[in-house]
Amino acid sequence: MPSVTPGVLGGIILTIAAICSAGCKPKASTGECDQLLDRYAELVVTERFADAGVDQIKTEREREKSEARGDDAFKNCSSEVSHAEFECAMRAPNADALEKCLE
Repeated sequence: MPSVTPGVLGGIILTIAAICSAGCKPKASTGECDQLLDRYAELVVTERFADAGVDQIKTEREREKSEARGDDAFKNCSSEVSHAEFECAMRAPNADALEKCLE
């Protein structure tokens, strides 16, 4: 078995780190995906129904969450949304900006 010198080992580690930094980005957790869904529903409802009462807002928020759960961006959230995308989306001032964070 050939011996590995510290220089070669360091090169291997750097190569692995470079590969992981390109493709091994941490993904959003299930809890974060739920937060993202709540945030999206909140933004959509407050934009569409600015003058709505509490009951209508609650009903519309649940409807939006239900619809969004069927969307691929949300359905595959924990396997596709990175932490950077999640953070961008949670800071988004409106639903359009949130959606752009997830593209």
